Amino acid sequence: MDRWDRVGRVAAYGAALALTPYLLIKVSWVVGSLLGLLPVGAGFGEAEWVVLNSATIGMAGTGIAVALALTRPWGMRLPGTPLVFCAWVGTGFLVPVLPYAVLDALLGPADDTPKGGSDADPSMPAWEAALVQIGFVGMALGLAVALPVYLRRRWPDAFAGRLGDGGGNSPRVPPWTAVVGAAVGLVWLYWAVGGTLGVAHRGERNPDWRVLSGVFGFWALVASAAVWAAVRGRPARVPRWGPLVLGWLGSGSLFAWSGWKLPLTLYLAVARPADAALPENLALAAVLHLAAVAAGAATLRALLRTRWESSYG
Repeated sequence: MDRWDRVGRVAAYGAALALTPYLLIKVSWVVGSLLGLLPVGAGFGEAEWVVLNSATIGMAGTGIAVALALTRPWGMRLPGTPLVFCAWVGTGFLVPVLPYAVLDALLGPADDTPKGGSDADPSMPAWEAALVQIGFVGMALGLAVALPVYLRRRWPDAFAGRLGDGGGNSPRVPPWTAVVGAAVGLVWLYWAVGGTLGVAHRGERNPDWRVLSGVFGFWALVASAAVWAAVRGRPARVPRWGPLVLGWLGSGSLFAWSGWKLPLTLYLAVARPADAALPENLALAAVLHLAAVAAGAATLRALLRTRWESSYG
């Protein structure tokens, strides 16, 4: 085991340990709401609240399992496709918003407004909120280190070479992948800088919603630029690992966050709860999230095709 493998092992175990309190908190929320000991979140009935938090329990458990798979010997024997998919979704959820999450954890909220895109409930005690933030930040940092070490160990040739070494100009990758991702990202950036077209409830816009819209918009543009460069093989002298890493993170952000927000958006559009609303028009938001999910998945597929077909499996 070399130095990088030791670093990856520490990072993987740290990621799993950091997310464990979040898993236990969510279990307590489900059990407490079913027993009538804890209130449900604003805008949700008991059934919806249990389903939502059961889904996050499954996601947290999967994240912990993926982190352990990145360092345990049995992780090298797992099929590549499901492991890479779960790791891609996990890094897409956490790593792109890591700077925001770190600053938020250090500075705390500027006011009492619930965070747009936060997993916290307004009635969550401060110590629970701190554990949730630590869990997200710890898992993001751990995956950011452990995943590249794992990929280096399992597929050492995946990131070798430069863009001009023959991996570009693939006729099988449609141009809509980059165009759709860029269009979605521009809409989110437009909202982030204060644009109001497509915003149905202007009073619901808070600083966190605007910052996160900007973060997601930025990574959507990064994914589009990365797949465009990787598929076309230009600039030729750029190391291949650069567009692959940026495309991995950007496409994961598109797929993971919009895949999470799309069901919530559809629920709000159908149920129309009186005490919950999103700033954006729900129909437009649903279309954007659907487009982001499709663009994210197509971007990853295109990136894998440019280099990994010979080494991935």
